[in-house]
Amino acid sequence: MTAAHGGVPTQGSPGGHPAAGATRAETDEERPLEELSLDEAIHRVEEAEHEGRPPAAGPLSNVLAAAAVVALGVAALVGSARLGLGTVRSPDSGTWPLLVSAALVVLGLGLLAAGRRTTDAERFSRASWLVLGGLATMVVFVAVIGTIGFEIPAALLAFVWLRFLGREGWRTSVLASLGVVVGFYLAFVAALSVPIPHLF
Repeated sequence: MTAAHGGVPTQGSPGGHPAAGATRAETDEERPLEELSLDEAIHRVEEAEHEGRPPAAGPLSNVLAAAAVVALGVAALVGSARLGLGTVRSPDSGTWPLLVSAALVVLGLGLLAAGRRTTDAERFSRASWLVLGGLATMVVFVAVIGTIGFEIPAALLAFVWLRFLGREGWRTSVLASLGVVVGFYLAFVAALSVPIPHLF
């Protein structure tokens, strides 16, 4: 029999508290969130956020992904140079793409340096194809902007990203895509006279 003090069951009795052998994780899961310490509450929230996510990618996958980002940035640098760079006082069509491409290369190198230590990346899954689709639309955008201007490719790019990658509604995607193009045109072409390839 289990001893009791003052008629109150001890932890080992059926009516008492959790058994002494119960793990801390089991007792923490049963406790309300407001009764946990800050570290315990953060840990529980992080566990809830990570449920259902794909498994973490390994070091090799991280390095390959970072190398792909660097390669894309280098290819964009070459394409920007072909558009013409101009000078600091008189930038040409390739100036802004060059800056974005250079930033992409720097970020890719940073990912490459941290690729063996990071644990935030996810293993390649069916959802990863959406990322590859977004990159493919960017490549097409860069390829045709010098020929037909930025208006139509930019509108289509924004629409595809919003509707098919972001799962926004048709109306929202159309209006936002047109708004992005109009705003970009007014800011860079009309106001700043940046020599970006355009139709109008």
